[in-house]
Amino acid sequence: MTSLVHYVLLYGVSLIFINVLLEQLGAPVPAVPALIVAGALSRDGKLSSTHVLLAALLASLIADYIWFLLGRRYGYRILRTLCRISLSPDSCVRDTEARFERWGLKSLLIAKFIPGFSTVAPPLAGASGRGTLAFVIYDGIGALVWAGSAVAVGRVFHRAIDRVLAALESLGGWALLVVACLLALVIVVKWAQRMRFLKKLRLARIQPQELKEMLDRGEVTVVLDVRTPGGRKHNPRAIPTAIMMQMDNIDAQLGHLAPHQEVVLYCT
Repeated sequence: MTSLVHYVLLYGVSLIFINVLLEQLGAPVPAVPALIVAGALSRDGKLSSTHVLLAALLASLIADYIWFLLGRRYGYRILRTLCRISLSPDSCVRDTEARFERWGLKSLLIAKFIPGFSTVAPPLAGASGRGTLAFVIYDGIGALVWAGSAVAVGRVFHRAIDRVLAALESLGGWALLVVACLLALVIVVKWAQRMRFLKKLRLARIQPQELKEMLDRGEVTVVLDVRTPGGRKHNPRAIPTAIMMQMDNIDAQLGHLAPHQEVVLYCT
């Protein structure tokens, strides 16, 4: 028997562990589809759902704890590094920072359900000096709920998933190629999204020296400091003329400005 399902059954728990570990470390390899398939196979009695959940939990804790330690050691610098290596848009750091400041470690309970949040939240927890034990508890509960939800979906819809697996199995060796192509498609889509984001960012970006020269010439009258409170606390330095403001109320507070008025924003 050399079918795809045979290898899934033979290495299922190990594949789940590796898949979840890579995803939580930041690789663009979604783990939810594998967890759903594992849930369907466990409903058919071919895999142990307990072993699948334990593998997902362990892999998630290992990856998240690594990011937590890196955040504690390197602070906010690790977030900038993470955005450079991740295929998620750089805005994920700011969004995650805002959520984390609002909810604290409780945000880890739902972090894995929010794209971009899952990888950025652990190093942010480390950078903000949160306790190790509390981090492990909240992160572990969140990982268990996330993995359990995916496995539960697989168990509920196991008949439909069984039909998909049977169709793949009928393809023989081509099934691996189909799976590889689907994974490659996901990576290409994420890469294209990031490239579009960076292109827009380059069009609107201004270098610090350019801003200083414009301020010296009196060409820019409105500079907004839209960093989060955590970002200002980490780096209290600010442009002297900047107005501190939150991103969610900029439109309301700047409604009096003329449409042609040039505004410069800087953030974390």
